[in-house]
Amino acid sequence: MRKRHLVGALVAAVAVPVATALPAYSHGYVTGPPSRAALCAAGTVTNCGDIQWEPQSVEGPKGFPNSGPADGKLCAGGNSRFAQLDNPRNGAWPTTKVTAGSRQNFTWKFTARHATSSYRYYLTKSGYNAATALSRSNLNLTPLLTVPGNNQQPPSTLTHSVPLPAGLTGHHVLLAVWDVADTTNAFYSCVDLQF
Repeated sequence: MRKRHLVGALVAAVAVPVATALPAYSHGYVTGPPSRAALCAAGTVTNCGDIQWEPQSVEGPKGFPNSGPADGKLCAGGNSRFAQLDNPRNGAWPTTKVTAGSRQNFTWKFTARHATSSYRYYLTKSGYNAATALSRSNLNLTPLLTVPGNNQQPPSTLTHSVPLPAGLTGHHVLLAVWDVADTTNAFYSCVDLQF
């Protein structure tokens, strides 16, 4: 009996330092206006798969637009577990009404904060067909806004005021990218907007 307690104590003593030595991973997503991941988590959109429980986990390789997730897989960050986010649902994702030529606040929620390189916001071009999966050819690859992260951890929520271009009408998709500073990954959020 004493031997069993000794072994148990030894296992616990080894497990605690190993568990605390593992790196902390960052997680975050756009909650306002609600991203596709946020809509799934809230139950507003159904048949979302795992993303409904992990809206903060849309993590993929950074380097967008020169590298990063493949075309057609941008909204899921190239992560096949969250492929439902790339399904355009025939243009039926719920949209948030916005006004062209104005500014719109976008709010990130961070469940695990991490040092940040930058936040970048991209928008689909005029004439975008919301019934198609998002690709680089659909997007204006010059960001609407780039916010440096200065290698700082963000607070639990963070809002950026993003300028929206004039002259747009219809359903567009905004791709928000959060580049973390000390990993090879970024987090991706797609937000459906109605101009």
